[in-house]
Amino acid sequence: MSAKPRIAHLAGPNATIQNTPPLVTSNKARAKYGLPPRTQPDGGVPRYDVLRAQKIAAPATVYVEQFSAHPLEQDAAELYGPPDGYLDEQGRFAPERRSGGDRPVYAIELSPDDGYYPLPYMARQADGGAWEDECAVPLAPVEKARQGFFPDGSRSFAEIDQMGIGEDGNGNLISSLAEVDFHRIIPPAGYSKGLSAAMRTDIGEGDIPPEQRGRDYFAYKPWHLDVGPPRPGLARVANRAQAILGSGDYDGAIWTQGSPRIEETLFWLNLVLDVTVPVCGNAAQRMHGMISNDGPKNIVDSVEYITSRIWADEQGRNRAGVVLVAEQRVHAAREVMKVDARPGGFQIAGGHGGLLAGVGHGGVPRLMYVPATRHTWCSDLRLSQLPSEVPGLSGAMVRIKDAAGALLEDAMPKVSIVKDGSYYEDDYGSPAEENVDIVALLDAKLKKYPLSGFAVEGSSPYGRPVSSSRRHALTRAAYSGVPVVGCGRGNTEGFATARAPFIGGSNLTVTKARILLIACLLKFGTLPPAKDPGAPTPAEQKATAEKIALYQAVFDTH
Repeated sequence: MSAKPRIAHLAGPNATIQNTPPLVTSNKARAKYGLPPRTQPDGGVPRYDVLRAQKIAAPATVYVEQFSAHPLEQDAAELYGPPDGYLDEQGRFAPERRSGGDRPVYAIELSPDDGYYPLPYMARQADGGAWEDECAVPLAPVEKARQGFFPDGSRSFAEIDQMGIGEDGNGNLISSLAEVDFHRIIPPAGYSKGLSAAMRTDIGEGDIPPEQRGRDYFAYKPWHLDVGPPRPGLARVANRAQAILGSGDYDGAIWTQGSPRIEETLFWLNLVLDVTVPVCGNAAQRMHGMISNDGPKNIVDSVEYITSRIWADEQGRNRAGVVLVAEQRVHAAREVMKVDARPGGFQIAGGHGGLLAGVGHGGVPRLMYVPATRHTWCSDLRLSQLPSEVPGLSGAMVRIKDAAGALLEDAMPKVSIVKDGSYYEDDYGSPAEENVDIVALLDAKLKKYPLSGFAVEGSSPYGRPVSSSRRHALTRAAYSGVPVVGCGRGNTEGFATARAPFIGGSNLTVTKARILLIACLLKFGTLPPAKDPGAPTPAEQKATAEKIALYQAVFDTH
């Protein structure tokens, strides 16, 4: 038997798919310890205790009532073999029935090695009170708050394997297809007190030192402690993912992240990774273990997509680029965007397609379309093709890579998103005197950020700033050396073309155009500045246009 494919799970930030509902003290525990029961909105006590996946600490024998797995098992009793024995009214087991009231049962020997079992949650707070939420008290500081996110994917993947049931009634839906290693890139949870090497469930060397929220891991819950990764995190994501997938150890990867954020990261990976294996993005609208949670199916479908190899060309290279797999659909990273806060809330943007395949429907998946734009191993912006330094706004060269070829976190360009709309000018025939936001941003860029740009969402579909005053302000930015890309508001279908001195954003959303402009700045640096940005000479306009043409060629093909 050939070895199973090996997949790398890459843990990203704020990932609902790696988050769990709060662990609430069960009523069984409250009754045991003399605490008031948790009640329902009508004041009544819940009929059932919520069961949470936990490990038993010692072997145990449990007796399961025969025909209790489904209400119609008894209806087909003649098709079943005999039970293991019977329990009398006092709960005593015997292999043979001794009275008419004895119940037929199966005797199950449980072991700590079996994995996780749904059981009542018995934990209390240190002061003896019940847990009602992740925090010890409402709006508690970080030291009084538990974490609901998993520090890596190992726990959720194990629970999916053990408790996730396929349509044929079987489990092990991940491990039956592939072996998975777990890597923490910018994870959604961390070890505030550190973790010994012997306890690690991820791939890594040595002990994990104490980790800090907002520096080492990034979570949106508890809500008042919400924190997302900063711009330098793009370098960390690119460097780590490239090192892992460029090692040749893996046949593909799964990246998990929060659903509102994942579309930008996947497009970034689509542009900069120099790899030929597939990368699937997964998110979820509902937490792991929550009613109708969509995450486990998305993960299993990604495993199926990777192991099916429908993405491979004749040379075995990934022809589909980075994708997002959600609700049994395979979306191209370039075109996918979140439009709704529900399962199935990812849609195609741009007006030219981007739905590549279906997966997880049974049978063999089929790749129906292949992106025509460049990605990963054929991208002009992949890490191996980026220079070690580029020209910046200050006139000096800006170093973007270290000696080993990894991106420097402090070199990540700062690209700001600005919007424009109708009815902006102050008076008839008189343009607005001030564009405070653009002026302030441009001033900050010229002073502090040697690699920076603007992504503007203007009219639909052409992408131009609607108001003349904002157009003039952004024109000044371009002739100051700051590239500006124009995008439309909706499915522009490629009508957002170049109009000097702006880059045309094609059919990209403004958020995707921002990511592409960041990558272009790492490739080309900034534009040649005019001596007087408000009145560039013909020669200066020509120099700017020639540099913009390099950007435009990438925007037209990526």
